[in-house]
Amino acid sequence: MKDMRTTSALASDSATRPHVIIIGGGFGGLAAARELRNAPVRITVIDRNNHHTFQPLLYQVAMAGLAPSDITVPIRWRLRNQANTTVLLGDVTGVDADAHSITIDATRTMRYDFLIIASGARHGYFGHDEWEAFAPGLKDIEDAYRIRQRFLLAFENAERTVNPAERAAYLTFVVVGAGPTGVELAGTIPNIAKRSFVKDFRNIDTRTTRVLLVEAGARILSTFPDDLSAAAQRDLIELGVEVRLGTPVTRIERDAVWIGDERISTHSVFWAAGNVASPLGRMLNAPTDRAGRVKVTPDLSVPGHSELFVVGDLCYVERADGRPIPSVAPSANQTGTHAARMIRQTLAKQPRTAFKYFHKGDLATIGRHKAVAAFGRLHFNGYFTWFLWLFVHLMYLVGFRNRVSVLLQWAWAYVTYQPGVRLISGHVPIDDAVVPHPNVAHP
Repeated sequence: MKDMRTTSALASDSATRPHVIIIGGGFGGLAAARELRNAPVRITVIDRNNHHTFQPLLYQVAMAGLAPSDITVPIRWRLRNQANTTVLLGDVTGVDADAHSITIDATRTMRYDFLIIASGARHGYFGHDEWEAFAPGLKDIEDAYRIRQRFLLAFENAERTVNPAERAAYLTFVVVGAGPTGVELAGTIPNIAKRSFVKDFRNIDTRTTRVLLVEAGARILSTFPDDLSAAAQRDLIELGVEVRLGTPVTRIERDAVWIGDERISTHSVFWAAGNVASPLGRMLNAPTDRAGRVKVTPDLSVPGHSELFVVGDLCYVERADGRPIPSVAPSANQTGTHAARMIRQTLAKQPRTAFKYFHKGDLATIGRHKAVAAFGRLHFNGYFTWFLWLFVHLMYLVGFRNRVSVLLQWAWAYVTYQPGVRLISGHVPIDDAVVPHPNVAHP
């Protein structure tokens, strides 16, 4: 009887606490939820997926190096010890800032006292959304599946065609955008094609694989210092990657990409060139930048709505030098934590403070034993920087099981040069452009 009274009292106390809704279970959303774990609030975390994804290693899932389960954890498991937190699986389709309510799956309405929107961003195609069908981006596990399928099928299709031009097209890979994701994708492909796959095929020489990295700007890794950008470009060229700078992609088709006026025959274009913010940002009647990021006040709240915060890739915050904070995991973690602290300070009737971004440095890997790092005025590249990159990403992974699994996968790949997850799933239709090789039996 005593236990029943205690449970009832706890439930009643919880119902009277301010309700904090967090939209998104990425870095920013989880950081906010964990900062509020001991706060006198009830929290609802809502995400369209049941898992948190460690996005910095998505490219390794796309390149068949890691399994999706190696870089994901269930959101419920991550927040399992927070008694004040409920996790809901759903898609937030509307936000009414004036009514302090959100709409889930276009059917259910939920009210809030405080709202933190951490719904992130997707890849953007600069007004050419039709390109997405031919050039998948890389923001979530589904994207990684699509790229991996396309990547592995390219070699399978090349193996069974007798047309030299078609074979060359299948063995040509174009990566658009030379930020960290684009550089990491472009640097991984030659290692796999020229080492891992060499003995696996009989009708093609995978060492003839062609990789192009296309960047409309003047240099790759534009957020890095000039010397590291140049070092990374030298490393890519040494791997056999063709780096095209200063000329944008002007057209993408099923079997070709246009770089300026030049047509490149290929069936594999991977997009890493731009982002567009979640559409939830445009529902707030707040100022946004060209990518749809919400221009928040110094405490990360939306102008005119002190109870509503935007964090992570969806918010636009300028640093002291006038540049926006980068769209990377540390930024999401810091903004999510700060927004949660502002809620705690508001409940404690303490004044709010302005967000200050702490830049921990920049890291990018180019390939085996090749990486660049910038920590303030300290710049590094080469062998030991690559191991530093491995260590940092391993430590930032969520969950001990994932760290052990990724460490074992990396160790195996380091010794054998073999990617661990070469799975083509589902029914694979034969491309109409493929002429079956005479040595391949077909039904």
